[in-house]
Amino acid sequence: MSKPLTATVSTPEQTKPRASDPDGFFRQFRKQLPFQIFVLLGIGFLLVFSYTPLFGILMAFKDYRITMGIQGIFTSSWVGLAYFREMVQDYNFPTLVRNTIELSLLKLVFSFPVPVLLAVMLNEVRRSAVKRFVQTASYLPHFISWVVVSGIATALFSADSGLVNDLLMSLHLIKKPLEVLTDPDSFMSLAVVSAVWKETGWWTIIFLAAIAGIDPQLYEAAAMDGAGRLKRIWHITLPGMKSAIVVMLILAIGNILGGGLAGSNFEQAVLFGNPLNSDKSQILQSYAFNVGLAQGRFAFATAIDLVQSAIALVLMLSANSAAKRFSGSGLY
Repeated sequence: MSKPLTATVSTPEQTKPRASDPDGFFRQFRKQLPFQIFVLLGIGFLLVFSYTPLFGILMAFKDYRITMGIQGIFTSSWVGLAYFREMVQDYNFPTLVRNTIELSLLKLVFSFPVPVLLAVMLNEVRRSAVKRFVQTASYLPHFISWVVVSGIATALFSADSGLVNDLLMSLHLIKKPLEVLTDPDSFMSLAVVSAVWKETGWWTIIFLAAIAGIDPQLYEAAAMDGAGRLKRIWHITLPGMKSAIVVMLILAIGNILGGGLAGSNFEQAVLFGNPLNSDKSQILQSYAFNVGLAQGRFAFATAIDLVQSAIALVLMLSANSAAKRFSGSGLY
C-alpha cells in the first residue's frame, strides 16, 4: 500500500534568513534599503550633533581659551572644579537659580495640563470640520519662530504704540500704558502665556494619537450601561491616555530647566528680557550665553551648562522611578 502524500509547509522561522547567512542578510538589507537609509541618517545625525560635541565637556575642567582652537580642548591645563566654585560664589547665582526654577515650574504647572484638556475636548467634538480647524489653528503657532513671537508681543504690548495699550486707552479703561514688556513682575506671565499659546497644539497631537488607540467598543459599552459623557471621559479616555501622559510628564520634568514641553526658557529670556526686567528675566541659560560669547569664557559657560544637564538627568531618572512605582509605566 502506498503512503499518503503529505505537503510540507514552511514556517515563518524557516523562511527567515539565518544570521549566519550573509547572502540572506544582504538580500534583506537591499529590500529594506530606503528604510535603512533613514536609520543611518538618524544615527549619523546623533553622532555628529549629539555625541561628538560631548568632547567639549572637558572645557569645564580646563583652562581653555578660544584662541587655542579645538586642539586646546585636549592640550590646555587642568583647573579642576575652579569654574564650578566660581559659579556658586557669584553674587548673581541665587537670583539666577530662583528665576530659572520659578519660570520652569510655572510653565510646567500651566502648560502641561492644557494639551491634555484640549485633546479630550477635541475628541468629544463630533463635527470633523470643526475638529480639523481647531487642531490646525492650535498647532500652527509651533512653527512660528520665537523671534517672530517676540515681535508680535512688542506689537501688542508696547507702551508707545502697542495695540492692547491703544485699545485700553481709547476705551478709558486705563490712564497710562501698561509696562508689560519692561515690568519685571510681568515677565513670568508673558513667558508662560506665550509658551502655552505656541506649544499647546503641537503636544495635543501626541495625546490625540493616544486617544485614537482606545477601543471604540469601550465607549459604546459604557453608553449602553448609562454612563454619561463625563463618566466616559473619566473612566475610559483619561485611563487610556495614562501611558502617554506619564511619558510626556517624565520628559517635561527631565527638561524642566530648559522649558519642558512649553518651549525654550533661553529664547524667551533673551528675546523678552531687557535691562529693565533683568531681575526676573536673567536665568542660568542666558547667563551662560552672555558669559560665553560676550566675555569669551567658554569654559565657564560649559561648567554652567554641565551642571544643568546633570540636574536634568537626575530629575528624569527620579521622575521615571516614581512613575513606575505609582503608575506602573515609565520610559524604560
